[in-house]
Amino acid sequence: MEIIGSGIDATEISRITAAIERYGDRFVLRVFTEGEIAYCRGKRDFASSFAARFAAKEAAMKALGTGHSQGVFWRGIEVCRHDGPPQLRFHGGAAERSAAIGGTSSFLTITHSHDLAIAHVLLVKDTNEG
Repeated sequence: MEIIGSGIDATEISRITAAIERYGDRFVLRVFTEGEIAYCRGKRDFASSFAARFAAKEAAMKALGTGHSQGVFWRGIEVCRHDGPPQLRFHGGAAERSAAIGGTSSFLTITHSHDLAIAHVLLVKDTNEG
C-alpha cells in the first residue's frame, strides 16, 4: 500500500454543540448523513459524537487535498461504524476525487475528550499487482 493523502483535524465540541443549539436540524442535515445522525442521536453525549464525525470529515477533506471544494462536500464523506472501528465511505464528488488520485481505501482514527474531538485520516492505494 502507498499513502496518497493524510489529514488531521481537531474540533472543539462546544463549537458543534453551539451550532446544533443555534441552527438545529438545519445544521445537522447539511453536514451529516442520515446514518451518522441516527448513530449520534443514539448516544447520551451526542454532541461529542457529532464533533468527532465533523473532525473526521475535515480530516478527510484535507487528505483528499480539496478542502470543502471541487465537489467535495460534508455529506459526501460518511463515517460508518459496524461492529468494529469507524470507517469512511465516500459519495459523489468525494468518491470521484478519491478515485482520481488513485485511492483504494482509507484508515480513520477518531477520539474525543471532554473538550476536543480529533480525527486522523490516511488515504491509500493498493500497489499489489496481480
